[in-house]
Amino acid sequence: MPTPSPLAPSDTADHVWFVEEREYARHEARRDRRHAFEHLDPRRTALVVVDVVPFFVRESAYVRGIVPRVNLLAAGLRAAGGVVAWVVPGYTPPSAKDRELFGDEVAELYARSGGDGPPQSRLDPSLAVAPHDLVVEKTARSAWSPGSSDLPDLLAAREVDTLLVTGTVTNVCVEHTVRDASAAGLRVILVADACAAMRDQDHNATLHVVHRSYGDVRPTHEVLDLVASGPRG
Repeated sequence: MPTPSPLAPSDTADHVWFVEEREYARHEARRDRRHAFEHLDPRRTALVVVDVVPFFVRESAYVRGIVPRVNLLAAGLRAAGGVVAWVVPGYTPPSAKDRELFGDEVAELYARSGGDGPPQSRLDPSLAVAPHDLVVEKTARSAWSPGSSDLPDLLAAREVDTLLVTGTVTNVCVEHTVRDASAAGLRVILVADACAAMRDQDHNATLHVVHRSYGDVRPTHEVLDLVASGPRG
């Protein structure tokens, strides 16, 4: 097959995502409902947007494709009294293991993917960031890895018990953050059409893993319905 031509920066793409019916059926048999979390309190909910920085937006039509939905989720949760948290990669020198795994050039490229300067200045300009949003830096793939970021403490101080997780790359930093946040006892909803990977296969593998073992998986419109139907103070 011929190699597809590179996409121009203005091009966008959406993943063809799904969770297999057998996985829905497995949980329905266990808990008598399809979705784990049928209600949320927006005042105790945070939207966590992982690594939507120019490096990834420039390189991926899938990342460009999720930006409008990420902005919709941020606006909807803010209006309901929730927290919006933007997470950017921080620089740490590549370890010997990373250099062995990726090679020197790629290891350094990944380490510098978050850019330079204050965290807010490193977010992609296509994102609709509000003045009172949280913007934090992480120094590991997961924002919940011990010592990686201030986000767990910032959200705990706000009595957040539910996360809506979006961003990129679905099967790396997004998945790692979901797993660690779930292990920390948080209710996690991965927003299926507001995350981006390199391929549909990679994206859907993470949806399967998360739905099976770590949290819920829902599209943007269902998440916004949950936010809109929750209590407001």
